[in-house]
Amino acid sequence: MKEGAKDSLVVCFGEMLIDFVPTVGGVSLAEAPTFKKAPGGAPANVAVGISKLGGSSAFIGKLGDDDFGYMLSDILKQNNVDNSGVRFDSTARTALAFITLRADGEREFLFFRHPSADMLLQESELDINLLEQARIFHYGSISLISEPCRSSHIAAMRIAKKSGSILSYDPNLRLALWPSAEAAREGIMSIWEQADVIKISEEEITFLTGYDDHTDDKVVLDKLFHPNLKLLIVTEGSEGCRYYTKEFKGRVPGVKVKPVDTTGAGDAFVGGMLSNLAFNLNLFEDEKLLREALLFANACGAVTVTERGAIPALPTKEAVLKLLGKVSPGWKAQT
Repeated sequence: MKEGAKDSLVVCFGEMLIDFVPTVGGVSLAEAPTFKKAPGGAPANVAVGISKLGGSSAFIGKLGDDDFGYMLSDILKQNNVDNSGVRFDSTARTALAFITLRADGEREFLFFRHPSADMLLQESELDINLLEQARIFHYGSISLISEPCRSSHIAAMRIAKKSGSILSYDPNLRLALWPSAEAAREGIMSIWEQADVIKISEEEITFLTGYDDHTDDKVVLDKLFHPNLKLLIVTEGSEGCRYYTKEFKGRVPGVKVKPVDTTGAGDAFVGGMLSNLAFNLNLFEDEKLLREALLFANACGAVTVTERGAIPALPTKEAVLKLLGKVSPGWKAQT
């Protein structure tokens, strides 16, 4: 672990899997001639994203005791992510996801998890020492879908919170993985009020609130902002993001690029935001600093969509600053 890392460590919890991405865009899974395998899984993507930006991160989750599982664990290590919290299961395989890239760069998913190793993480397998070191503990909702992983997830949140960690939640809705839409809504909201930071997409606002107008601040604040929340972020894809705190709210525009593959863009955004937050918790109170951090996060997402796959496309700090220097002259003077 990097020097001084304990003070700024972000521990990410949940699934890591292999994404199979077609080598050509705009085709169905059946039509795709070949697939490129790429490491993925939102929490793991965030962990790698933070590390590639120069931050300190760790991943906790379970992989299959198979070639793909060991490959993924090695990829974490190669990207300077602490993988000491990774466990291996001899009874289940590493999860796989086939992802089609439509002509507009958006994705459709086909998952192989019946069950996969990530679903079988036991509470007794949690690395408590690692959780207690986390300045930020980040997670999604896929790990809430089934036991025993659900109980392990809730226990990990409890341990991190008790140790003073900031809890960061990106629901990352994958409806196809839940038994029903109602189960997804209920599962995602079941831990809503414990999070300090929540990042959601516009589609998730509509899904969670039942209101079609995801741009309505009143809907967002009435239905999704809770008394313990320090920061709520709504991502708007290439358009940028909105932010809400107890004191202020606003919007930060996106950074325009030509998209090739949107896989991992949201995770790159979260990595960019958390890497800043881990070093400066004052972002919650300082709107100018928060806006700078969110512009940086938007640029992280923008760099990522210019390449295929998630982890391979996650940017370095240099790549992000280079893009920001092009679109926002004077940016380097601020950082």
